[in-house]
Amino acid sequence: MNDRSHLLTEQRLPESMNLDAMSVEECVALMNAQDLRAVRAVGAVRESVAAAVEIVVAQLKAGGRLLYFGAGTSGRLAVVDASECPPTFRTDPDMVQGVMAGGMEAMFKAKEGAEDSAEGGAAAVDEKHVGKNDVVMGIAAGGTTPYVHGALRRAAEHGAKTIFLSCVQPVPGEPKVDVVIRPLTGPEVVTGSTRLKAGTATKLVLNMITTITMVQLNKVYENLMVDLRATNAKLWDRGARIIATLTNLPRDQAMDLLKKADGHVKVAIVMHRRNVSADDARTLLDRHDGKMRDAIGDRGLEGL
Repeated sequence: MNDRSHLLTEQRLPESMNLDAMSVEECVALMNAQDLRAVRAVGAVRESVAAAVEIVVAQLKAGGRLLYFGAGTSGRLAVVDASECPPTFRTDPDMVQGVMAGGMEAMFKAKEGAEDSAEGGAAAVDEKHVGKNDVVMGIAAGGTTPYVHGALRRAAEHGAKTIFLSCVQPVPGEPKVDVVIRPLTGPEVVTGSTRLKAGTATKLVLNMITTITMVQLNKVYENLMVDLRATNAKLWDRGARIIATLTNLPRDQAMDLLKKADGHVKVAIVMHRRNVSADDARTLLDRHDGKMRDAIGDRGLEGL
């Protein structure tokens, strides 16, 4: 069994040596201060995040998928991020997926031993039929998870692009990948508990990757999620407000327009701005690869 005590995430944080003797207020202040370190750590690897986004955008445009592989907290954060893409950006659920060591049952009940199997990670890649147009992103806060290493190596064998997200310095035996994202968050308030700062940094990176990717895939206009499809009361309300904002229509008229567009915000806006039917709005959007700015003839700052 390897000794992992040299890893940053396994070392003791000097500021929390007396954690059990601190007041609640002192603990809150300490954790808040440490969380700021996670934000700074992500800021220090912005170039790597941008490189990862470029890869993901190119592969998705080629018809591929973004597949996260992780264990424990890393896997759960991956599943959460992937599951938010369809309601937010109207993506196909297969486009971004989170795969956990131990299967989806491990999302709710820890199966810690599953992460020790590199063969399990490789098998999971095979089960997803990973190919050359896909991106496999392995997430291992502590850097050494065999399941993640196995998944990345098998994905590379299949010709997929690979990204590794880790919160520790390079470790022996790391798989060779296209991009490494390494926010060094340091020791945790509770030693080894990478659901804390490392988890925060992981969530920040995943937020950036999927959000900026979807912007590049024309899922956003200005800073509004115009490609959402209204499927519940909250999204019908949000959709109507977006339409009202971009068309200056009263909310009730915006809601009527959204209903005519079958709940698709982007279609509704094109209908209004170009004075066309829902079918014609969809045709315009298809013609412009879903980019609403072009479909409505808005050149933004370039047109000034």
